[in-house]
Amino acid sequence: MKKINWKVIAVLTVLCILGGAYTLAFADTSVDQKTTLNGVVLADGLAAVGMQVSEGQVLVKVKTIAGPAPAARANIAGKVTAVLVKPGDNISNGQTVVRIAAN
Repeated sequence: MKKINWKVIAVLTVLCILGGAYTLAFADTSVDQKTTLNGVVLADGLAAVGMQVSEGQVLVKVKTIAGPAPAARANIAGKVTAVLVKPGDNISNGQTVVRIAAN
């Protein structure tokens, strides 16, 4: 049988722990917010980067036959980190339109 090199195992264990801690510390905690409607994005009510939002707040409205309608609402409270659409864009159900970093 081969002799186990405990020093190598200890170093590898420490590196794995440090790698995991680094990943957790710098992980992107943004949550994708997706649409529930198809339509053309309206400027009115469109979320902006840096905006604080609460759960349920309207992030994107679209133009529909019946008039303006909320197409995406925040499913978490936090800060908007990215808005992936602009007024006039055609969006479809399930498309990611905003990213929010949880508080």
